[in-house]
Amino acid sequence: MIWLKAFVSGLLATLIFHQGLFAVFYFVGMVPSAPFNMAAVPPLGIPAVFSLAFFGGLWGIALWAVLGRFGGFKFWLGNVIVGAIGPTAVAMLVVFPLKGIAVTAQTWVGGLILNGFWGLGVALFLVLMGAKASRSTASIS
Repeated sequence: MIWLKAFVSGLLATLIFHQGLFAVFYFVGMVPSAPFNMAAVPPLGIPAVFSLAFFGGLWGIALWAVLGRFGGFKFWLGNVIVGAIGPTAVAMLVVFPLKGIAVTAQTWVGGLILNGFWGLGVALFLVLMGAKASRSTASIS
């Protein structure tokens, strides 16, 4: 059930790392909207933050699928880089335009930073849940 651990890692990283850093950005005036958005979103009417966390869980599975075979530094750095680029590209190129949200250099940079930090959180939770060793376990021949 490694995929479940990957899903939970992505979900928790969204609620703690992504939204935590978003809160910092909000409180220092870098973003206009508050974190942990509880406004209902279609089609199910669930709070936006829970929808975001669900998709964060799906992205956690994707990160595991791409980076699960790596160990050590490659695992950690890979999660930060792929975590930054993948979700940000999809958000900026697909989701934002569909929702009529403006895409600017600032939203790209903010997305890369937020999602890179989220990717670090995914890696941390994968390790904490025992889904991944904290360093490479490859033996030297």
